[in-house]
Amino acid sequence: MAIPQSFIQELLSRVDVVDVVGRYVQLKKGGANFMGLCPFHGEKSPSFSVSPTKQFFHCFGCGKNGNAITFLIEHAGMSFVEAINDLSQQYGLLVPNEDRNPDSVVRAAEQKQKKATLNEVLNKACDGYKYELKRSERAKNYLKSRGLSGEVAKQFSLGYAPEGWRSLASIFPEYDNPLLVESGLVIHQVPDNDSEEKRYDRFRDRVIFPIRNVKGECIGFGGRVLNDEKPKYINSPETNVFSKGQELYGLFEARSAIRVHGFALITEGYMDVVALSQLGYPNTVATLGTACTTEHIQKLFRFTDSIVFSFDGDAAGQKAAQKALEVTLAFATDTRTAKFLFLPSEHDPDSFIRAHGTGTFGRLINDATPLSKFLLHIASQGCDLNTAEGRARTASHAKPMWLSLPHGTLKLQILEEIGQMIHLTAGELTKLWSTDQIKTIPFGSRNYDIIKEQKKYNLGKKFTQHVSRTKALPTTRADHVARILLRDMTEFTTLSNEDQHMLCSLPEPHGLLFAWLESQMLEYGAQPWVVLREGLRKHILENFALEVISNNPLNPLIDKESSSVELRGLLNRMLVEDLKLQETKFIEAAKNDPNALLRYKEVLSKRIFLEKTGATESS
Repeated sequence: MAIPQSFIQELLSRVDVVDVVGRYVQLKKGGANFMGLCPFHGEKSPSFSVSPTKQFFHCFGCGKNGNAITFLIEHAGMSFVEAINDLSQQYGLLVPNEDRNPDSVVRAAEQKQKKATLNEVLNKACDGYKYELKRSERAKNYLKSRGLSGEVAKQFSLGYAPEGWRSLASIFPEYDNPLLVESGLVIHQVPDNDSEEKRYDRFRDRVIFPIRNVKGECIGFGGRVLNDEKPKYINSPETNVFSKGQELYGLFEARSAIRVHGFALITEGYMDVVALSQLGYPNTVATLGTACTTEHIQKLFRFTDSIVFSFDGDAAGQKAAQKALEVTLAFATDTRTAKFLFLPSEHDPDSFIRAHGTGTFGRLINDATPLSKFLLHIASQGCDLNTAEGRARTASHAKPMWLSLPHGTLKLQILEEIGQMIHLTAGELTKLWSTDQIKTIPFGSRNYDIIKEQKKYNLGKKFTQHVSRTKALPTTRADHVARILLRDMTEFTTLSNEDQHMLCSLPEPHGLLFAWLESQMLEYGAQPWVVLREGLRKHILENFALEVISNNPLNPLIDKESSSVELRGLLNRMLVEDLKLQETKFIEAAKNDPNALLRYKEVLSKRIFLEKTGATESS
């Protein structure tokens, strides 16, 4: 979805960040700003400030800051597009899309209305199930036997689907409404030959676990039997509002606790989440009867930098853990951690805590296997490390996993450990695997956009390989300048014409990135990184810009003045280097052109002046 940059700027100009943050945080007027308890970390004294004049929030405790869009992404866990849609809906704006024709716009509006209608139906069913739980002593006794309190049942909106084929008819008088089938609440069997049409409730005589998205909207249900019948659990089918591979049970309830506890605990069942929340681990979520997916991990890393997976210690648990490892590798940066906890086969997290106590479970979490060690374990599984063949096989297993890791210190350290395990040095492994380090952009669904950009900028295959590299090159001054300007485009206004010309004249990809930034500045003004990020989506420069940002993280505690000083020093040093190249060129040209000697003297004088003013101190 390509949202025009001009619309994003208009939206931010209309949005009041105080209203947006106030939906989630209790704010009180404090001077020119509003203050409250930070939603990103636990605190007792307010250090979270929201400025109505600057339209900006900032926490003096943890350093989190940003605008209304950033807040919805960081706190509510929305994607960029979801945040834009949420704000647009609040302020009565229609989100334009550069990629869509009028017919697709109409279809999108219809789809949006259908989703809203399905949510209404599901929320109504949820209220009905909660009412039925209050009436059913049998269902309440079952929850009590599992050690659940009324308070936690209320927190998770637990309910009960009564016995009977058409209990939902008491909630939905129009039982033939097709929305009941579309939402997954009712099963419709089409007549076969002379058989009669059948329509009946999907959930019958089951405890109901409502599944909510990060906004708190009910999007589906899980149902558990009250005895040992099979299947023990059934879930809502995939619908327009519910996708198992994208949602996590309990995430809406666990958002704040995840930030307070500092990590998310991923389990395998609804009951684990509800029980652990009551037993001191409200930061628990669960997959919905499916293996862990990339979307699950990506969503969780919006809320925390640390994840702990909890699995049974049997073969099925090991298989599920290996799948979780595979999808987590691409997100394992130097600042993120993932651990793997394996419980005895006779226990799930709920039963383990009740048998051994919260403290023992906490120690298991602390001692859980880090991603690096689990990677080595999986790579060497079934291999005899005492033989050359076994070590070679281990290397073969480790190679694709290691290549999936993002560039950084963690990746280098894991390479060292793999080398030690198979009796090779990190250098030998790097040389052996080097052909897989630099990858061209694969030809596929996105290749049309890439070719279009290549033709636009007259780019060749070599550049395509460079901007899509997985092995980062050493950081340069140009990288640092790009980092500062991407993070704070207002610094662009401090650049002289000479600065801009020098940056845009740099070899690709840097020169092209600075030219793109300059065009953005001229057309839309200074934009926050979250807006620039969306503008780069599917752009030929996307991978390179993301690499610059990730390899050179900006310290949020560095004030604007320090950042400006750093930028000026970098630019001066780059100008000095550029002037040195010009000196060499003019000396060579002076052999045949007397005027070149005058230009040489001018350039030399300027370089000496820059060096005396401290340009070299920022090298």
